[in-house]
Amino acid sequence: MEHRRVEWHHDHAEEPVVLYSELGADRYETRKVQRYRDGRLLRADAEHETGEIGLGEIPLGPIEDVAAQAEFSASLISRDEFEEVWREARWSKKRGATRP
Repeated sequence: MEHRRVEWHHDHAEEPVVLYSELGADRYETRKVQRYRDGRLLRADAEHETGEIGLGEIPLGPIEDVAAQAEFSASLISRDEFEEVWREARWSKKRGATRP
């Protein structure tokens, strides 16, 4: 299992600025948390996805590939750090599931 934190440097008011991901052995996201500029923390897992937040549909590559892109700052984090953010986050209340 891998846990990562990715800061997304951009000016889009409605998009998240920090992405926390938990990856399984197959490199697919199993859980995700998004932090927004206004402080909101939204979470998703395979059972709870909306049009606002959902898990990636393809396996994620190495963290070094993400960190090499100018618009991102990326690092691996501990499971404990991920769990702390997960506990703080809330489920999205918006409708429109991204998966059946």
